[in-house]
Amino acid sequence: MEESMSVWPAIAPSHPHLTGREGELVLVRVDTDPRLLEDVLECLASVPFPINPQICHGRPTTVEFPAYEQHLYEVRDALRAFGLEVRVSSMLDAIAS
Repeated sequence: MEESMSVWPAIAPSHPHLTGREGELVLVRVDTDPRLLEDVLECLASVPFPINPQICHGRPTTVEFPAYEQHLYEVRDALRAFGLEVRVSSMLDAIAS
């Protein structure tokens, strides 16, 4: 009888992460009034790293994008001027849902 081989580790980590030099890759989500969308996108364009947002139009309009943990303070500071809250979740959780 042949033994099967797997490329997967025998024991999976209890809390897997997507990490790099700049920390964990997370999903950032911002809900905004549709009338402020252009301002929010301009604001995000001013942060010192590239953002490729996914926009879900509605009331509220949702803007989502991946970012590394190290850059979260820059995003929060930029959006604070609009009184917007940033929600952050694990990228793996977002992919799974």
